[in-house]
Amino acid sequence: MEGKEKKPESGVAKKAKAGAKPADKRRPRNPEISSSGLRKFSKSRVYKRRRIFIKKNLPKTKAVKRPTPAKYVVKPIGGEKNGETRKVRINRLPRHIPTQEGRKRQSKHRKPFSKHKRNLRKSIVPGTVLILLAGRHKGKRVVFLKQLSSGLLLVTGPFAMNGCPLRRVNQIYVIATTARADVSKVQIPVRINDNYFKRKAKKTNKHKEVELFETEKKEYTLTKERKEDQLEVDKQVIEAIKKNRERKQLKGYLQSMFALKNKMYPHKMLF
Repeated sequence: MEGKEKKPESGVAKKAKAGAKPADKRRPRNPEISSSGLRKFSKSRVYKRRRIFIKKNLPKTKAVKRPTPAKYVVKPIGGEKNGETRKVRINRLPRHIPTQEGRKRQSKHRKPFSKHKRNLRKSIVPGTVLILLAGRHKGKRVVFLKQLSSGLLLVTGPFAMNGCPLRRVNQIYVIATTARADVSKVQIPVRINDNYFKRKAKKTNKHKEVELFETEKKEYTLTKERKEDQLEVDKQVIEAIKKNRERKQLKGYLQSMFALKNKMYPHKMLF
């Protein structure tokens, strides 16, 4: 542009052009906060972060030099003009090199989902009244019975009080309350596990002709076992509720639905 004078280049810019080494851009572990030289972390904090105490406590051991194994063996060869000896590899190289990478094996420390550790919240104990936050029965209050092998929670309404049957629920969709019933004497049938709740789909033959426009939907029907188990478990849970000191309040609490009104914040509420 005309009418503007060029500013003279500073000494730093000249050095950069001359091929000076670029400055190291790595961030320091303990940066300075002020111009007085005050650091962000104290000496003891840096000492712990760098874990220098581990090196100090370790006994000093001299590294033992292991002899490197020989790669070649000298073998005699016939013929005057051949040099009489030849170096031969002990371990031969592969004749054919693979064109594709082989399948990587999984490391042994990985466990299948069935062997994962199942953690349970401290606030959830057998007999705790839970508030369901998702699913068909959301808003209802149910009684927690036990944790299944998959990590899901086994809960019941009971069905006679609020219409919630025996169900599996994930603990992330649940609010634990302080209300509890003594469920220690409730005997849950052994057959109630994760497979008990899985619906069995009928196998269809793929080769047979199937109607493209199927209008009829097959309704799910409960088995006799499921009904018997529901009655048996609910009977024991209702007896446990009746033995509670605050049985009237607890019964009304289980029958009522959970809902939030204006200016009600769940993170500020005590359940």
